[in-house]
Amino acid sequence: MSDRHGSPADGDLIEATGQAAIPEDVAAAIRTLIRWAGDDPAREGLVDTPRRVAKAWKEYCAGYGDDPAHHLSRVFEEVGGYDEIVLLKDIPFQSHCEHHMAPIIGVAHIAYLPRDHVVGISKLARVLHGFARRLQVQERLTAEVADCIWDNLKPQGVAVVIEASHACMTARGVRTPGVGMVTSRMMGVFREDERSRKEVLSLMGLRS
Repeated sequence: MSDRHGSPADGDLIEATGQAAIPEDVAAAIRTLIRWAGDDPAREGLVDTPRRVAKAWKEYCAGYGDDPAHHLSRVFEEVGGYDEIVLLKDIPFQSHCEHHMAPIIGVAHIAYLPRDHVVGISKLARVLHGFARRLQVQERLTAEVADCIWDNLKPQGVAVVIEASHACMTARGVRTPGVGMVTSRMMGVFREDERSRKEVLSLMGLRS
């Protein structure tokens, strides 16, 4: 049944033509959360919120349907003898904390030292987003990105540094805004050779 505004009443969910249907159990769960928070899911401003929230979370978690390694399957060997560091820095990303499902917002710096081939630079960002668009912890996200590049490109070294702010700390709990978390994973020459590590961190604009 619809209310006088033509929107579904509490208990119903009507999808507009061309929109993917939202499972009723998902919509019901969101309505339950709204009630538990103290509001009325049947009021005008909230009546369509279950559909919007469900669609948003499908987008936030699109990484579960993505295979990040696939983005590294096409490589280029004609690089004119280039054998120095390849770095993509300040890549913006958004993820969600698996403990509170609160936003993690930050930037990543991804570098590798090629062995005999390179990959399109946009693919590094796609690998990041493939893992970030899941429920995450920053430490695991950092390791997953680095390991994926290491395992699939077989480079001489991989360096991944992630800087992020966590809403589970800034907007709740200790409520300490302005705090950033930094994680890193160094592999191959960037882990074994101090000079190479200092070089890549310098290129990232970070101190070793």
